[in-house]
Amino acid sequence: MQRSTTDHIVVGLDIGTTKIAVVVGEIIRGTVEFRGMHAYPSAGMRKGIVVNMEEMILSIRNALQEAGSAFDVDINSVYTSITGSHIKGSCNVGSIGIGGREVASADIDRVFDSARAVYVPLDREVLHVMPAGYAIDGQNGIRDPLGMTGERLEAKVFAITGAATPIQNLLRCCEKAGVEVADMVFAPVASAGAMLTEDERELGVALVDIGGGTTDILLYKDGWPIHASVIAVGGNHFTNDLAVGLKIPVDEAERIKKCFGAATQMVTDSEQIEIIPFGQKRTIYRRHVAEILQARTEEFIGLIEKEFPSGSSCESSLTGVVLTGGGSLLNGLDKAAEEIWGLPVRSGDSIINIHGIQGPENSGACSVGAGLVRYGFEESSEEFSPRDAVTGIFSRMKAWAKEIFKIHKGGIEYVRN
Repeated sequence: MQRSTTDHIVVGLDIGTTKIAVVVGEIIRGTVEFRGMHAYPSAGMRKGIVVNMEEMILSIRNALQEAGSAFDVDINSVYTSITGSHIKGSCNVGSIGIGGREVASADIDRVFDSARAVYVPLDREVLHVMPAGYAIDGQNGIRDPLGMTGERLEAKVFAITGAATPIQNLLRCCEKAGVEVADMVFAPVASAGAMLTEDERELGVALVDIGGGTTDILLYKDGWPIHASVIAVGGNHFTNDLAVGLKIPVDEAERIKKCFGAATQMVTDSEQIEIIPFGQKRTIYRRHVAEILQARTEEFIGLIEKEFPSGSSCESSLTGVVLTGGGSLLNGLDKAAEEIWGLPVRSGDSIINIHGIQGPENSGACSVGAGLVRYGFEESSEEFSPRDAVTGIFSRMKAWAKEIFKIHKGGIEYVRN
């Protein structure tokens, strides 16, 4: 059987602390269909940062080779995720005069280019520049100013930047593993494309993507992103607490967490479970597991809450939270978060924006990979408009050695300080 080429294939490479997920999508009649996901253990990464390049390269290479064989495709290009506490979000505003006439398409392009003049220091790189709304003569909340009249047109963008060194190291790992990186995407930006509804973005939602070593937070209001941050705590910390508290190996602690773990005291006092520490079976009360996880859960939820922007405007804009990522699958975590935050919390256990995902793969654990496929499909679509979605600028990082102090790429200006 002839292997599929990359002409109609989009591959998302979600590189995490505990696993590498390769999600393969296929473009069929103008839509993207899920073809399969393959997970492989990750080595050489800690809290979103590459700490051993050789191990990371081997992990990526093996994951891609096994996925290519499993789904009968040649994988030459991928859209890959990135996270880490070095990633930050910020807003920028540009404005132009329009002299009382109707706003034309050229005016929108011009003001958007002005807003996208993102200033970054030498040690940082811009990952995304996303539209975040327009205003005419101080009137905010305008989604499309085309045809409106006024004296001054403003455009706001939301920029996501990261430290240059970890970005470059991850890029080099992928390239040495034998695959071209079409674009590098902040993990919750990808997750949002797979998990959030338009209504949630409009009303105001926080997407909380819980990975193994990090938790990524991305807030939306009125359809626009307004805040992004990362905390260096994830599902592995729950596992480590169990390993220490029960005096069992980490692998056994992970099994106990997945099979019997609960974020709250939602188990009976008499229920018992069997654990296998170092090859010898013994029985413990399940409530001991719940007690350990509950303590970590309360601390964890508090850390996330601190990342929600303070201030009356931000607090009133947040009407719900969506939990996703493999760490969000802990039993009762959504209920515990809802009680502490006083907000509706939805567990993102169903991917809504890519067709064909069924069974256990249709869960938060696959959300970043599926979102990367969706992102790649939108970038490759002829109808894709940069004003309507995320603007990636990753091509500039591929020309690292050619950088100068002032560079124009795709209408975006970057000035080094």
